[in-house]
Amino acid sequence: MSKITAAITAVGSYVPDFVMTNKILETLVDTNDEWITTRTGIKERRILKGEGLGTSYLAIKAAEQLLEKSKLDPKEIDLIIVATATPDMMVAATAAYVASEIGATNAFAYDLQAACSSFLYGMSTAASYIESGRYKKVLLIGADKMSSIIDYTDRTTCIIFGDGAGAALFEPNSEGLGLQDEYLRSDGVGRNFLKMDAGGSLLPASEETVKNRQHFIYQDGKSVFKFAVTNMADSAAKIMERNNLSHDDVDWLIPHQANKRIIDATSNRMGLEDSKVMMNIQRYGNTTSATLPLLLSDYETQLKKGDNLVFAAFGGGFTWGSIYLKWAYNS
Repeated sequence: MSKITAAITAVGSYVPDFVMTNKILETLVDTNDEWITTRTGIKERRILKGEGLGTSYLAIKAAEQLLEKSKLDPKEIDLIIVATATPDMMVAATAAYVASEIGATNAFAYDLQAACSSFLYGMSTAASYIESGRYKKVLLIGADKMSSIIDYTDRTTCIIFGDGAGAALFEPNSEGLGLQDEYLRSDGVGRNFLKMDAGGSLLPASEETVKNRQHFIYQDGKSVFKFAVTNMADSAAKIMERNNLSHDDVDWLIPHQANKRIIDATSNRMGLEDSKVMMNIQRYGNTTSATLPLLLSDYETQLKKGDNLVFAAFGGGFTWGSIYLKWAYNS
C-alpha cells in the first residue's frame, strides 16, 4: 500500500477593495514613497473598511472563492483551521464561526496562532491530520486584519502591514505529491521584539493601557530583521540540504512577505534566480498569516503538477521554519 501524503488540491484568496498607497501614508506619518519602497519593497497594501467586519470576513471570502472554484460541497470538509494573529475576539474561535458561515456543518474548527509563521505551522498540522488517515479534507485559511492592531502614527509598523486572506484545501495523495518534509522552530527570546503588550492575560485591557496605546503592535525593527534574515535563509537552506535539492531542483520559493530584503537574502542563500521567487509584497504588504496562501493563489496558474515548492516564514515569538511540498495539480 502506497504511503498517504497530504497535497494541496485547491486554493482561494481575498483582499479588501481599499488600497492604501505609500502616498496616502505620507499624509499620516513622516515618511515617503522612496523610503518605504527601498527598505521594504512595498508600494501599497489593502485595508478592510466597514463597521463590524473582522478577520472572519476575510477568511469567509477566501474560503468561498476556493469552494466556488473547486465545486466542493462544504459539508465534505472535516476540519477548518484559521491561522491568524488577529482573531475576531478572545475565547470564541474565529474558525468555528467561519465554518458555520460557509456551511461546513460537519467540520470541527479552531484557530492557530504563530504570528507570521501561522500558515506554515498550519500546513504541518493539516498534513498530519491527513497523513493519519483520520480525515480526508482539511481547509487551512490564513487571514489577518492587521489594520485593527496598527497604530497609524507609528511609522515603524504602519508602512508594513495590510489585510488579506488565503485558503488551501489539503487532501490525501497516493502519487507521492504534497508535503514532503518540514523544519519548524521557535525561540521565546523574540517575545519582547514583536508583540502587542495589552489585551492578553498578562496585561488585561484597562483605561491606562488604552491611554498608553498598548493595544497596538510594537516591533523592534532591527532585531526582528536580523533574526528573520538569518533564520528564514537557514531553514530554507536546511530543507534543501536534507532532501538533496539543488537550486535547479527547486521550482519555486514561497517566502513570507515581510520585507523584500529578507526575501532576497533567502533566495540568494538558496541560489535561486528571481524568476523562481514568488513575490506580491509590493501590492499587499505584510498580511501576516495570509502571505503564503495569497502567493499560491496569485501564482496558481503558473504552477505545474510535480513542481518542487519550498515555503519559508518567520514570525513573532519568535517562530520560523521551512516546508518542502510537491505541487499536486495543473490549474
